[in-house]
Amino acid sequence: MSAQHEQYLVGLDLSGRRVVVVGGGQVAQRRTARLLAAGALVEVVSPQVTPAVEGMATAREIAWTARAYADGDLDGAWYAIAATDDPAVNAAVVADAERRRVFCVRADDGDRGTAVTPATGVHDGLTVGVLARGAHRRSAAVRTALVEALQSGVVDADAEILPAGVALVGGGPGDPELITVRGRRLLSRAHVVVADRLGPRELMDELSPEVEVIDASKIPYGRAMAQEKINELLVEHARAGRFVVRLKGGDPFVYGRGFEEVQACAAAGVPVTVVPGVTSAFAAPAVAGTPVTHRGVAHEIVVVSGHVAPDDPRSLTDWTALGRMTGTIVLMMAVERIGRFADALVTHGRAPDTPVLIVQDGTTRIQRTVRATLETVEKVAAEAEVSPPAIVVVGPVAGLEAPVGGGVTQNGHG
Repeated sequence: MSAQHEQYLVGLDLSGRRVVVVGGGQVAQRRTARLLAAGALVEVVSPQVTPAVEGMATAREIAWTARAYADGDLDGAWYAIAATDDPAVNAAVVADAERRRVFCVRADDGDRGTAVTPATGVHDGLTVGVLARGAHRRSAAVRTALVEALQSGVVDADAEILPAGVALVGGGPGDPELITVRGRRLLSRAHVVVADRLGPRELMDELSPEVEVIDASKIPYGRAMAQEKINELLVEHARAGRFVVRLKGGDPFVYGRGFEEVQACAAAGVPVTVVPGVTSAFAAPAVAGTPVTHRGVAHEIVVVSGHVAPDDPRSLTDWTALGRMTGTIVLMMAVERIGRFADALVTHGRAPDTPVLIVQDGTTRIQRTVRATLETVEKVAAEAEVSPPAIVVVGPVAGLEAPVGGGVTQNGHG
């Protein structure tokens, strides 16, 4: 490839067209996956291939010719990639391709091929490609920065104004980087944001000054905007021609009353979409180094709302069944009544020394963990001054801990 001219960046329509990949290692595996996504008819020529490439061949996603490259393998090809670990073979493939006027990427020495694969990223139907004259780390870094800018809304991927309506966006467990890509994109396009206390507050600083932010905080045992009022606001602003994001903590359909808001919008004829989020029920234990399932330890998980006590007539939970099970119980909104929940579980069969993990403010910079047992958890939580938001994990997995990061841990095993 000539070093005197700039490389010409082009998008190839390879759908239904033959592409030959020579080589069966990790590089060939990565390129093959991208070619399949482009709809190419891929043939891999290599004596051996990775298990993933072999799996593609077994599934008939690609054709695999299990031998060394031979002259004539490029017959009928539109594009080729030389990705073996033998420079001589790669050079032969490039030479053969040039004779046949087939553009060819040489993976081990890009300057000696007739084409170069750019560092690419995909966002919302856009494909970003970056070439940096062989400086692969630089092109990859710029590509990543561009995609992140698109994801965060710093760069507007589409000047088209979103139609009026409502998007229920799960903001994730607390860390602003754990919101989904789609959720962050829609947030950057909102005219109005109706935000919960548990939504990632740092993301509010990224919003345009023109965006109206409405606080719908629900503080346990404190002030809260009535759900009916929230429903009215969503409908009112959408009917006024605005795109409204209802930003909620965790996942909007996990104890978030999100379905009530969907019903209210639907009844009013307001278009509504739901963007799932990462629930703190699983994320908080994970960042504390504790799994909610583990081979040979727990094969079942039950997530329980703790907003009503076990003996409350409004409770829909079968505490007798929970006491008999041996798997994992995740209690949400349970801090205020943790002693009563522990007593109910022990009464119905759980051992008093069953491990308990409490993760307060999970995934945030002020996260801390408290470890106890069903017998000691009420006392330990009180001494540690645990307060919402917190996730309580009960079961054998709560006794497991891996060194995955920061946070303050307090132990209270009796």
